[in-house]
Amino acid sequence: MAAFIGIGVLRHMLYRLIFWAAILLCLAQLLLTLWRSDRPMAMKSSNINTRMILQNMIDFHIARTTTPPYESLLTVEPWVDKLSVQSEQLIMDQVQKRLPNLPVTYWNQNKNKAMYYKNESCAKFPSIYELEFNNVYWQSLQTSNGSFHLYSAYYDVRKLSRIGPAVRILGMINRIEPTVKTHCQFWFDDHRQPVIVKIMEYKYIWYKKWGNYKQGIFQPYLIACQIPKSYHHAVPASVSLVENVCDKATNNLRVVYNRPAVKKGFAVCVKGLDFLYEDLSVRLVEWIELLHILGADKIFFYQLQVHPNISKVLNHYESVGRVHVTPLTLPGGQPNVPGFQHLYLTKKVNHKRQNELIPYNDCLYRNLYSYDYIALLDIDEVIMPIRTRTWKELMETVMVKALAARNETRASYNVRNVYFLDDLIHTHGWFKTIPKYMHMLQHVYRSKNYTKPNQYVKCFHNPERALTLHNHFPLACLSQGCTSYAMDTADAHLQHYRADCVKTLKKTCTEFRQNSVIDTTIWRYKRDLISRVSNTLSSLGFFPAI
Repeated sequence: MAAFIGIGVLRHMLYRLIFWAAILLCLAQLLLTLWRSDRPMAMKSSNINTRMILQNMIDFHIARTTTPPYESLLTVEPWVDKLSVQSEQLIMDQVQKRLPNLPVTYWNQNKNKAMYYKNESCAKFPSIYELEFNNVYWQSLQTSNGSFHLYSAYYDVRKLSRIGPAVRILGMINRIEPTVKTHCQFWFDDHRQPVIVKIMEYKYIWYKKWGNYKQGIFQPYLIACQIPKSYHHAVPASVSLVENVCDKATNNLRVVYNRPAVKKGFAVCVKGLDFLYEDLSVRLVEWIELLHILGADKIFFYQLQVHPNISKVLNHYESVGRVHVTPLTLPGGQPNVPGFQHLYLTKKVNHKRQNELIPYNDCLYRNLYSYDYIALLDIDEVIMPIRTRTWKELMETVMVKALAARNETRASYNVRNVYFLDDLIHTHGWFKTIPKYMHMLQHVYRSKNYTKPNQYVKCFHNPERALTLHNHFPLACLSQGCTSYAMDTADAHLQHYRADCVKTLKKTCTEFRQNSVIDTTIWRYKRDLISRVSNTLSSLGFFPAI
């Protein structure tokens, strides 16, 4: 083999010598032709011939130098990605990360065991390969009276819950006031038989007066199943929803129970982001940094379709542990194709609002025991303390006032909405000491008047009391109903940064614009906020080289 390779090398060197010799001959011919100035036509013909000879020699050289000698091809090996070949366990770990509602670990531990209720044909433990998935993140149940798309299940042992330990399942059903009787099949560690109970209630997460109250449209529900008293000491590993006791389930949800040793202060939940064509990345950085300055311990985003620059920002903050991003789809026959989904949500506003209740309530139940307060905010909204600097200081002040008014903890604490409209700054001009890309720091002119009390408010929700949440307030609560304390506007308000008022306020929006005031409360964070935002934008490559 070495001899063959040596011959190949010598042959290659010979080709190179021939090539350069030909080049020198062509150059010599060209120089000779240039001296024959009295024969222009001959010179022209000679130039063409010389150029053709040169090109042919170059092509020949490229062909010989870019293709390895045949003998060397017998030993060369093309590059392929051998690192992507992974074990089944590694693949399963990735599946669990992408599908957090799937009980991968529990199934792996029990897949080879005989697990059923009374006999092998009754309530057999389902394989994850036999479940009915819908639009990636949902699991389904088809009943004699309606279709169920289930998103996730949660263990609820809050002291104020009158039904005791229970599992609550969040999903959508294409029925209003469902009448079909269904059952929960609970699967526990170290138990080969399921514990089966009738569902206790279908809690509707919507008011029928808001519209879309029709059979056949998927509606948001929270389904409750009580855990039998003899099992109060244990947490179910997974739960399946079936119509009949012995049915083999087509769904199997991991039961979420996140209970850290130390509870933190504030979580923020953001509905499914739908900004495929709108690059709000720079404004998003400013918003995230401001919320962390105010005291948000973590921001939980749900993501439908977003611009690549928004993905870059979210990936950065997720890598440093300041946000958590959950991919999201719409269930059933609703569109999930990028672009088309955006148009659908724009045109079908009530469908959009009903779909938003899934991420809001999933965020609540995943963080039931992890935070003192949970706020549902859009990325153009900020709960701004007026007399204090942080949310923690604000709530310490508010709790004293709330308890003095009535000696009980509230389900929520709400702040009134006030608009910081985009065009108000255009009337007054930019502030030269603040970078123009700092949208909120630049837009300090707001409407003088607030929207009406309890209208477009946002809240700090108390997870110990909230049963179901809507964008603006709790829909259902534990214990003494959905009591909400309205904060004084001297203590805090909701700064809402929009190009225009919401459609329902079109008539009063003119009044909001005509009566504006300057509100520089946000400037108390100016130096820190500009520094944080600029450093992040620079590190992510948003600035040109300076």
